[in-house]
Amino acid sequence: MRLPISILFLFISLFSFAQSSKFGTYYDQRKSLFELLPDTKNEIIFLGNSITDGSEWVELLQNQKAKNRGISGDTSEGVLNRLYQITRVEPSKVFLLIGINDLAKNISPDTIYVNICKIVSILRTKSPKTKVYVQSILPVNNTFKSFGGHTSRTPQVLEINGKLKSICPKLGATYVDLFSELKNPNDDLLNPMYTNDGLHLMGEGYVAWMKVIQPYL
Repeated sequence: MRLPISILFLFISLFSFAQSSKFGTYYDQRKSLFELLPDTKNEIIFLGNSITDGSEWVELLQNQKAKNRGISGDTSEGVLNRLYQITRVEPSKVFLLIGINDLAKNISPDTIYVNICKIVSILRTKSPKTKVYVQSILPVNNTFKSFGGHTSRTPQVLEINGKLKSICPKLGATYVDLFSELKNPNDDLLNPMYTNDGLHLMGEGYVAWMKVIQPYL
């Protein structure tokens, strides 16, 4: 029996909606905006999740070439899904920071590591002139009693960061150790002077981040 055209269109619409909403409504909103923003030469792209999304990169760096391509809640799979938006621009530099939301979703460190390696490999293949900087996953701090699924993951963060540090030279990327600079001097927790929830950064945290990456700009 053939379905009426109206019902068929309804199924197609529902399927399309389900596909586009796999990563969430905010993801779709940001991704659709990035799709329409004009491409410019020699862009410096900051690619990641809410921690990247939360910065005002142009003002912080005093550099008009800086582009914020962070999406709050994003994962390594989400970055892979929208990576074509980055490679088509052939930016001069990409600063990648991703992985903590994956851990909160109970995605294994091995899978996250493999996905990040895929991201780097695609960037290097599709845009070979782009310099790729893999930033370490930031430290977290569970003493704030917020974002428990994220801030309890210090051992896994250290595991992933260690693997990324080792593999980056082989992938043609530069590893940037933000973790060591933003953690407490005496332990591996995010320094409380840089956060108010144990996961996201206050202004001082972004300034500390900027100082780390300044030599690469």
